[in-house]
Amino acid sequence: MYASIDLSQGGNQREQARLKNLKKKEKENKGKTNLNGQTITQKKENDAAIMRAKQEAALAKKQADAVKK
Repeated sequence: MYASIDLSQGGNQREQARLKNLKKKEKENKGKTNLNGQTITQKKENDAAIMRAKQEAALAKKQADAVKK
């Protein structure tokens, strides 16, 4: 009466394409970093300097607001 359909046979084209694309993306990004020519230490120091500047600006703004009140 009913046709038995076995979905485990084949039908993995999407999975194979996904794996192929994943390998392609890994190959494209291999060896690339977001350091823009900086060493890790330089990047950390640069990021810390940026954060200190932001904190100082926030503190100055907070003090200016306190003086106005």
